[in-house]
Amino acid sequence: MFPAEPPARTSGFRALLKNRPFMVMWFGQLLSQVSDKVCFVLLISLLDYYQSPPALENSMRSALMVAFTLPAMFFGSAAGIFVDRVPKKQLLIGADVVRAVLMLLILLLPKQFVLLLVITFLLSSMAQFSAPAEQAAIPLLVRPENLMSANALFTTTMMGSLIVGFAIGEPVLYLVKNWAGENGQTVFVSISYLVAGLSSIFIKIQEKHINSNTLAIHPWHDFREGLRYLWKNRQVKNAMMQLTILYSVFAALTVLAFNLAERIGLKSTQFGFLLAAAGIGVVFGAGVLGHWGDRFHHKPLPLVGFLSMAFVLAVFTFTQYIWLGLGLSALLGLAASLIGVPMQTVIHTSTEETMRGKIFGFQNNVVNIALSLPLAIAGPLTDSLGLRTVLIGMSVVVAAAGIWAWHNTRNVLQDVI
Repeated sequence: MFPAEPPARTSGFRALLKNRPFMVMWFGQLLSQVSDKVCFVLLISLLDYYQSPPALENSMRSALMVAFTLPAMFFGSAAGIFVDRVPKKQLLIGADVVRAVLMLLILLLPKQFVLLLVITFLLSSMAQFSAPAEQAAIPLLVRPENLMSANALFTTTMMGSLIVGFAIGEPVLYLVKNWAGENGQTVFVSISYLVAGLSSIFIKIQEKHINSNTLAIHPWHDFREGLRYLWKNRQVKNAMMQLTILYSVFAALTVLAFNLAERIGLKSTQFGFLLAAAGIGVVFGAGVLGHWGDRFHHKPLPLVGFLSMAFVLAVFTFTQYIWLGLGLSALLGLAASLIGVPMQTVIHTSTEETMRGKIFGFQNNVVNIALSLPLAIAGPLTDSLGLRTVLIGMSVVVAAAGIWAWHNTRNVLQDVI
């Protein structure tokens, strides 16, 4: 087995590159997340093989998307409770292996839309177990001084897989189809999940011994215990609230991107350029924090991030040039990384090992539920008040949130970043 930590006390990405167990887990995360995006593209394309009345084609697509997103809202907390009861290595292996098997079931089961919905729901449910298990395992594989770099790398991977996964999904599946036939696409995704899962065999995670007498899961008791811990732990609670605000802003911008694209001279269907630019900004910011994070000690990174986002939202209302719009989107992503990476690090350093699964499960749950509100109201508010009014209102809210966030977390941040 590999050693659990790198021998030298180096900082930045250099330390992570020497930490082979962490790099193996990171490789598994990268492959698993890209596979998720390619899998989603494949599931949408498979609808052509499931008969439906022409008038219901869009409804089938929507139903599939709902089946893919519901588990994140329903099972985040439950999955976190399970993570604290079961060795994380087993969960990381099991979640990907189960997804590999589920993909193969698509080939074996009858072509009935209800069965495809069930498989889609189960595929997404498995992701709710692997995400908190990965987050809870990070502090067990890296030293405290390298947590910032580790979170930066995971953030970079998350955003990179979101951009790259959807971008390469269709071309890769097309090549696989030409080489191995239509069924080869499903087998390809299944193998990707299997490789991601089996790679975790080479990870040695040193965690507290789990007594077999405590393996019994008491969902309601564990849920209340996690909720009490979160309420009493001010640092974790505030960090999670800031992440929720951050993701809510991005959810609203996903809806507003159609109008923003038209404002800067693009077609509304080209809104993806704005989202991609924001993703590049996140990747760049996370990379800087990950490599030179030790140079940012005692710097008000979240405050700078929130105020920069507020500035971008306000200026966007007066932007009419493509180059400026894309530049502002990249700056928005960069600002987001100044919030996301440090706050994730705060949660890691301020949460006890035995509670990390529950806390990251809560985080997954709260964020996904919170995202539904801006997604629901951003469009109607824009229709009734106008894009400029909505963006300026968001700018004011984000600036106020940034000032509040820094006031509540500056003491703990001085010890973390």
